[in-house]
Amino acid sequence: MYSYTRAESRQRGKLFRKGFRQALADNVDPNLERKIQAIDQAAAERGQRELNALYGTRETDRQAVAQAKAKVRTASRDDKAAARQQLRDAEQQLKRSERAVDKAERQ
Repeated sequence: MYSYTRAESRQRGKLFRKGFRQALADNVDPNLERKIQAIDQAAAERGQRELNALYGTRETDRQAVAQAKAKVRTASRDDKAAARQQLRDAEQQLKRSERAVDKAERQ
């Protein structure tokens, strides 16, 4: 996964266009390719950190769902409705975090 900042995207686009023009003339500057690779490497590292953070969030949400299920099973009759609502909320949060991880993995 790559995670480019706006400045990196702009800079990479400029370098790509410049390299494209140079490629048409069969005179590509190796410094241009190195700069693009440096930008790509920084974006890949940032993307990996973000993906790891999303994995951590997903695991935390899974644990919250497990705790909410246990709370529903052990709740008294009076507290059962509130425990079920907490379970629904935890499941919705888990769905959101799983969607975010899936989206990030596809990029």
